[in-house]
Amino acid sequence: MLGWEFPPVINGGLGVACHDLCLAMVKHAKVSMVIPKSNPDFVIKDLNLIGLNTIDSRTLKQVNYKEEYKTFEDVHFIPSALNPYYTDRKAAFEIPGIDVESQYMKEVKIGNRHAKVFHIDDLYGGDVIEKVTVFGELAARLALTLDFDIIHAHDWMTMLAGMEIKKQSGKPLVVHVHSLEVDRGGVNSQGWVYQMEKRGMLEADVLMPVSNFTGNIINEYYGIDYRKIFPVHNGIREVKPFRSKSPYKEKIVLFVGRLTRQKGPEYFVDIAAKVLEKNQNVRFIMAGTGDAQSRILEKVAQNKIGHRFHLAGFLGLDKVRYLLSIADAYCMPSVSEPFGLSAVEAVQFDVPVVISKQSGVSEVLSGALKFDFWDINQAAEYLLGLLDNDILHNQVVKDAQKDLEEISWDIAANKVIEGYKKFKLV
Repeated sequence: MLGWEFPPVINGGLGVACHDLCLAMVKHAKVSMVIPKSNPDFVIKDLNLIGLNTIDSRTLKQVNYKEEYKTFEDVHFIPSALNPYYTDRKAAFEIPGIDVESQYMKEVKIGNRHAKVFHIDDLYGGDVIEKVTVFGELAARLALTLDFDIIHAHDWMTMLAGMEIKKQSGKPLVVHVHSLEVDRGGVNSQGWVYQMEKRGMLEADVLMPVSNFTGNIINEYYGIDYRKIFPVHNGIREVKPFRSKSPYKEKIVLFVGRLTRQKGPEYFVDIAAKVLEKNQNVRFIMAGTGDAQSRILEKVAQNKIGHRFHLAGFLGLDKVRYLLSIADAYCMPSVSEPFGLSAVEAVQFDVPVVISKQSGVSEVLSGALKFDFWDINQAAEYLLGLLDNDILHNQVVKDAQKDLEEISWDIAANKVIEGYKKFKLV
């Protein structure tokens, strides 16, 4: 497996998903997870976890290729301070004063200088494309020292590595799709990351998107044949739910997520305004940060709902769970959500959820109340019903609890193995 995030170095959604899937997969197979950075003291039983920051570059330099870096020679690289969760829509050639031709990356040499790129604190800071390229080259060399039957790459950051390893080994490539540039930037996204995603998915033998929703996007906006798409829904960690005493007398509606276009935070403000028109006994809490934060503040002020609306900023897991323990309803108005684990986490805390149909999690939470992300009136009506009607509230919670029985990482791992067998990879 090839991953970019992994606990405890990065505890984002992608890292947690890779970690938890690995824990379930080692029950079925010998798994080596190659990541940019790892903590040598962090050991997982039965998992061969390899951080490139722990590898002696002299060892990799002794490995010889028959055909060196054909994958990388075919790709043009433009340095970019690129974040996979928020990409500046302005292309480099549109920025005055930048000579794109002189900025193209030269061939990257293997050595201590490049190995040190993974000692930095932020894998998403600075020139991410260069980091992705260096990771690909180092991981490809490392792969020549490993024994494996399948290459399983997670998201675009590992696709270069996956393609090169497939080319040099002849082993099948599986690409696990957790998020897409089309989700983050909209259907007109055609930049470097989009092109990398498309190329990686074309060269993969099997695609495993985290939902049918994402599978449809892969087919419609990337032109990939449905016949190589095999959706695998995410699992969820078991938690022991609890309830806390709320500091507010009003009912609480919660939003947790990045404040970006993809997550629909501005729709959450509109929904809050609609609810407060009919019921002032409600507080709305938004946990998260992102590029939409200033617009959210302006929108809250324009709607004159600041007295009932809280922006909590980025919160750690413990504080998010505290908010879930005092919430009366959870709202996820995502515009394009590959899965949406936060909604499942809310269900674990017996919080009824109102979620957009444009999400993968809507496929597994049959008991949730669902709306089209743009239909703020429908979402507001659902929330008003949940907050005012105990019978409806309890029924939605009860139905969602049944759904949890079919959401686990063991089920996801079984599905991955089923996909390997269906496509005759093993």
